[in-house]
Amino acid sequence: KSPCFISGASATNFYHMPLKYSHCSVFLPALIQSVNMEMTDETVTCSSHNIYPIPQVTWATDPPTAQGALENQTTIKTADHKGLFTVESTLKILDNLSNHTYFCSFISADKTQVWTASWKNQGDITQEEGHALSISCIAPRGLQNFSLTWTFTSSSEPTVISRYDSRTRNAFNLWEGQAELNQDLLLLGDGSLLLHKPDSEEHSGTYTCTFSGLQSRHIVQTKVNITVASISEIYGQRQNAIKILQDSL
Repeated sequence: KSPCFISGASATNFYHMPLKYSHCSVFLPALIQSVNMEMTDETVTCSSHNIYPIPQVTWATDPPTAQGALENQTTIKTADHKGLFTVESTLKILDNLSNHTYFCSFISADKTQVWTASWKNQGDITQEEGHALSISCIAPRGLQNFSLTWTFTSSSEPTVISRYDSRTRNAFNLWEGQAELNQDLLLLGDGSLLLHKPDSEEHSGTYTCTFSGLQSRHIVQTKVNITVASISEIYGQRQNAIKILQDSL
């Protein structure tokens, strides 16, 4: 059978479908629709589904790492019955690079698409309950028209705390009275979450901030441990309250 050819116009098609002729089948490209990223203590993994042809996957860190430091990676490519690929790339984290920001990029075969995801594990935060706490989350430089989602995970499934859309400036907060985002800072790409009076039982856990933009997703994760106030501090607070009451009489 002779080879088949298809016009360049089909390269912009958003769907993967066979064009059947009397002697062959030609597949149109299936573009990258999203990139997912997960991180454990030992590895970081990027994946994307339903792609054709197979994209290129690249890794980087911030701060940059020495040449060869990111070579310990495994990329798995599997195809379904339609010929669409799932591509999963896993990188082993070096001990001294656990606090770096990790970037993975999926580049389409024709170089017309680049999807980027990043993940940063911030240092753990420990603080006594009752004191306001700000959990930092800054958007990547130059990110525009983004959405922001904060989630909280303790012993159960992740729950959404708040969402914000920079295009509409619409926001909703499921932790009203407990936590808030600063609308003015959000316009500058600062999505830090303020906990007003965190409680040791209700607010200890993992906080995840996700910025989503055009062909990009950026995740910042922070583990927070809220401890019970010491007896001496509780006693001091009571003494101050009594003194204030006495002074007002």
